[in-house]
Amino acid sequence: MSAPKLFSPGPIMVKENVRAALAHYDICHRGAEFEELFARATAKINKLFKADDSYRSVIISGSGTSSNETVLSSIFNEGEKVMLIRNGVFGERLLEIIQKYEIPLVDCEFPWGEYPSVEKIEEMLAANPEVKTVAMVFHETSTGMVNPVKAVGEIAKKYNKWFFVDCVSAAAGELIDVVDMNITFATSVGGKCLGAYPGSAYICGKREAYETLTPAMGKNVYLNLAKHYAAAEKNNQTPNTPNVNLFWALDVALDNALADGGVEARVARYKECAGILRKGMQDMGLKLLLDDESRMASTVTSVFLPEGKDLKAFLVEMEDKGYVVYSGKGKYEEMGMFQVANMGEIYPEDCYEFLEVLKSCIA
Repeated sequence: MSAPKLFSPGPIMVKENVRAALAHYDICHRGAEFEELFARATAKINKLFKADDSYRSVIISGSGTSSNETVLSSIFNEGEKVMLIRNGVFGERLLEIIQKYEIPLVDCEFPWGEYPSVEKIEEMLAANPEVKTVAMVFHETSTGMVNPVKAVGEIAKKYNKWFFVDCVSAAAGELIDVVDMNITFATSVGGKCLGAYPGSAYICGKREAYETLTPAMGKNVYLNLAKHYAAAEKNNQTPNTPNVNLFWALDVALDNALADGGVEARVARYKECAGILRKGMQDMGLKLLLDDESRMASTVTSVFLPEGKDLKAFLVEMEDKGYVVYSGKGKYEEMGMFQVANMGEIYPEDCYEFLEVLKSCIA
């Protein structure tokens, strides 16, 4: 079989030097070579998030959800509340984690695909002074919407709250400055916009916040943020055996993202590709879910099939022709929505080729 072209929001197609990094010779995770690799990679993660020396990054062996669960299961003392802002599937994923660990919740819910009202967010936070942390998703992948993170960060700062942001589908795909946005903890994973693999998750957090955590606060053994921070600070280590092979690939992908114009150049490429795809699909008469370009992600476009077209048959036909796209989630799947992503090793010429295949399948 020839390799499919992945126009889906993770896993993604990787650069050849990232794939080659998986074949690195075996090393012991408790040796100096691993510790040098860990220190190198975490310093680059800080650069990815434009973090200064007041931040420290750690790496978690797991999917993006594992990094979110590590933070949310580790930062609350008994009775401390979280205010969750949600407007899609991945906001609901955070809700599931919060409920599973029985963290007291102030639920700031918006309909899927609706841009969160900053006024409502501030009103709810002002009415709930016992909230310790405000939580939200940066790029709500289920719709392709980028949420008002900077504005919410300013509100969190005004009310002296921690701010946790799920950046799983945003890191290296959107411009993120944790200092400017007042983010306390940001999470992501290699197998999205960064161009590495699933299973290499990471967290960038404020040192002053880490220092307040204890292992006893963590409600999880493996995903215990205090333990991860202590091991990283003491020895550039992980508290448990990590997926060492993925560290090599993550390190190379970070080099790729930070080289040749840095994250700004990568985001510019993603925006160019998204623009090509959106114009091409609209020229075919397809309707996009979102209509405000300023609120649309650089890497994911949600689009509806023509009425009467069978979604499952369409997805199979696209895959048969070598292209993978996602179906929409929840109510959007029932409405015939699919998602086209341009994360990873996708360039303008790939987008034009994709549109030709899409056009034939639509026809």
